[in-house]
Amino acid sequence: MPGSDHDRQDGVLISTRKKVKRPPMYNVVLHNDDYTTQEFVVQILKAWFNRTDTDARQVMLTVHHKGQGIAGTYTRDMAESKVAKVTEHARGNGMPLKLTVERA
Repeated sequence: MPGSDHDRQDGVLISTRKKVKRPPMYNVVLHNDDYTTQEFVVQILKAWFNRTDTDARQVMLTVHHKGQGIAGTYTRDMAESKVAKVTEHARGNGMPLKLTVERA
């Protein structure tokens, strides 16, 4: 049957697979502010983005010196979910931490 997962050619069954396109990826971006503590940012990166202590500190310093840094890269739904949950956590702890999602 042409167009199916199996085609017959010259009496031989040929299996074909359709390539599945990978979903586009999105970065969760942390933005610098004058109130959120560096230690809180490190804790967020370790707890919510599975960063090691060393890696979390490096990302935090990038945010501090350059104004923003990438916390992680995910599918769009996962990135938006992380932003919502981390923002809620930050607000609950009195921190104005800003996170955004941008196409990787």
